[in-house]
Amino acid sequence: MNEPPLDLILQIGLGFWASKTLLSAVEMELFTELAKHPQDLESLQGRLGLHPRSARDFFDALVALGFLERRDNLYTNTSSADFFLDKRKPSYIGGVLEMANHRLYPFWNHLTAALRTGEPQNEVRSGGPNFFAALYADPERLKGFLKAMTGLSRGANAIIATRFPWKNYKTVVDVGTAQGDLLMQVTLSNPHISGIGFDLPEGSLQEKKLLIRKAFDAIPSGGALIVYESIIDDDRSENVFGLLMSLNMLIETPEGFDYNGADCMSWMKDAGFRETRLERLLGPDSMVVGIK
Repeated sequence: MNEPPLDLILQIGLGFWASKTLLSAVEMELFTELAKHPQDLESLQGRLGLHPRSARDFFDALVALGFLERRDNLYTNTSSADFFLDKRKPSYIGGVLEMANHRLYPFWNHLTAALRTGEPQNEVRSGGPNFFAALYADPERLKGFLKAMTGLSRGANAIIATRFPWKNYKTVVDVGTAQGDLLMQVTLSNPHISGIGFDLPEGSLQEKKLLIRKAFDAIPSGGALIVYESIIDDDRSENVFGLLMSLNMLIETPEGFDYNGADCMSWMKDAGFRETRLERLLGPDSMVVGIK
């Protein structure tokens, strides 16, 4: 009798090994350092201040994971690591990984408690303030968080800026704007568009429906509402990132959650939108468009 494969169980069950290896590399700005020029073991070890016992295994693990390459005893970034993880490039998305390393990694240790209680497991677990209240009270933390959100959404923003028929519209309001990357990309690609952005914390079902209703009331006939994020597939079995993001909302918020396209379109229809559609964007991200 053939035994079923064990690989996936071990890969996922011990996945924190690989995750923390990458997060530590981002924390030490390894990829930013290697973006300057290739380096050998001794040079890179010295630049990062690593112990001789750890350095070779650490760098070679990153080679095996696909983030570094090693040729003629010199380490270099892979193309994706160089593009996305070099802090000096505008394409840097490491902000969300910095946040994951400093905050989310320890909080996810309490996922079981969150699953059993339905309660957040972030700072409030130990009597700290509400995450968003504390965030907006600390300009430096807020800057880091908004930078992380910008990095996470930049690819989808670029697609929305070119795919949506902006020629039919003149103005845009971005609710949940972070650093304004979507507005920037839309207006750069469509100079006739003017817009404004507001920030927004993750909300409950009631708050989501209220925002959709307010959007419907605010836009003219023929106006459009775009809702985009890691929208879960309707079968709830394929978009791993979206489903895990919803669990992250459990960790971080009292009532926040992610949802599928059918849910969002039904909320739009309930608000009065006459036409809705779902479009895939990039990776786990999709957008739901409602036309008034």
